[in-house]
Parts: sequence; C-alpha cells; structure tokens
Amino acid sequence: MNSPHEQLRRPDGSPITVLTVDDEPSLTELLGLAMRYEGWEVVSAGSGLAAVKAAREHRPDAIVLDMMLPDFDGLEVMRRIRADQPEVPVIFLTAKDAVSERIAGLTAGGDDYVTKPFSLEELIARLRGLLRRSGATQPRSDSMLVVGDLVLDEDSHEVTRAGEPITLTATEFELLRYLMRNPRRVLSKAQILDRVWNYDFGGQANVVELYISYLRKKVDHGREPMIHTMRGAGYVLKPVA
Repeated sequence: MNSPHEQLRRPDGSPITVLTVDDEPSLTELLGLAMRYEGWEVVSAGSGLAAVKAAREHRPDAIVLDMMLPDFDGLEVMRRIRADQPEVPVIFLTAKDAVSERIAGLTAGGDDYVTKPFSLEELIARLRGLLRRSGATQPRSDSMLVVGDLVLDEDSHEVTRAGEPITLTATEFELLRYLMRNPRRVLSKAQILDRVWNYDFGGQANVVELYISYLRKKVDHGREPMIHTMRGAGYVLKPVA
C-alpha cells in the first residue's frame, strides 16, 4: 500500500530507516506498521543495549526513543548513539508529562518529545519534519523561503541575509522558519511555543523571548531590523521597506 502523500527517501533514492526503541512490543509493532506505510524501513529494539547495537549496525536516519527502558534510560541511549552518530535526530516517547522531563530531554539534545498516549498521525508528521530538517531526505524544489533579503533553505539549513551567511542552532532555525512562513503576521508566544517546541512549557513563555533575542542578534545585528515585538500580542517578521 502506498502512502497518500509524498514519500520521503534518502538523497541516493534508498528508503529512509527509522529505529524505534520501546519495551512494549504492541507499541513497537504499531509504530512499525505506520512507518512501513510511509515506505520507510524500520528497525526495532526493546532495550537500551539493543538500541545502541542496532544504531551501530543500521545507521538510522531518525530514532523514536522511549525515555523509560528496562536497562538504562533514553537519555543514556541517546548519549551513546550520538557519540557515534552525532547528527541523528531523536524523538523521545514517555508516559511522563512533567515539564521538567520534557526540558531534560531537549536539554540533553533531543529534537522533539511526544507524551504517551499519542496520535500516530502526529508522530509520523513530526518524524517527516525532522527528517526533512536533518537533511536526510531528497532535496525539494520548494525548499526556499524568502522574506525581503532574508533567505532560508529548508533542506540545506543555510540561511543568508543580503547574501551574508547566518549560522543558527536547530531551535533558532525552526523559530526563524516559522516566522518566515508567516511574514507580516503577528504570532503570539503561545502559537510559537506550540509550533516550534510542540508543547506548552507550563507558562515558561520566556523561552520564546530568549530565542527571539538570540535570533535578533544574528538576523538583525548591524542591519535594519526585520523581527519586531508587538507589545501584548507577540512577534512579527517584516521585510525592510
């Protein structure tokens, strides 16, 4: 059965490989079915040690990783895998919904976080986004976002302003992409949290302010500002007149 939307593949045309790590066989089987429906190859592991071994053997393009495993936790699994594959994107799965757990996963270097129970459709959508952002998939012709003299390539992750390259972290890139997809539109902190971080930080909207300030230092420094604060409303990206 073919997936009804664009099938993601590696740049060389071979199938995407995803490693799923969970000690619940029924969930692993369900994840495998959903991912194979996307045309991806799936490798499964039920423990931390098995996950590290599978990652070494199969070199996955992305990992769906349960935080709680029978031998050691997901953070340790990621640490060991990233020592060998530093760029592989990781989505954490967990039954815990505490803000501290979410922040711990991201602080340790995770790319996204999904709390059980979750929607398979949502998880696949997030995986597709991660795979595109990581550069694991074939380039797309519609990958360029342009607002004024600011240019962002969603495939290569290259960002320039007036032809000058701008180096961004993964989170800064995602925030700028969201702003550039909505030029001249005021985006609230809540909207940004939901779209960029994919969950509510429990009132810690200052994380948005923090990353907006990081972006300003890189995008607007020494130039006519494009990122504007609308007091009490949010933020807006506007091309320079």
